Amino acid sequence: MISAKHYDVIKSPVITEKATLGAENNQVTFKVAIDANKPAIKAAIEALFDVKVKKVNTLRQQGKIKRFRGVKGQRAEYKKAMVTLAEGHTIDVTTGV
Repeated sequence: MISAKHYDVIKSPVITEKATLGAENNQVTFKVAIDANKPAIKAAIEALFDVKVKKVNTLRQQGKIKRFRGVKGQRAEYKKAMVTLAEGHTIDVTTGV
């Protein structure tokens, strides 16, 4: 059953060259909430996309301090989840949920 908390856990898909290469290994990459844990991410993916998740790997990216026109700023930090799907399951991230 899909609930609103599943939409709070999964923020957006990551569409980069490295993330799309993961599709060869049946992996999909998502930006997720900072406080989301692996069981919550697995439950959200299985409920939203109706697939079977084999494994979830996460990493937390710290925000860099950058300068723009002499003004110091900081990029936002985020958490990324690389989700490995079971054989025979796929997610098309180009379509919406």
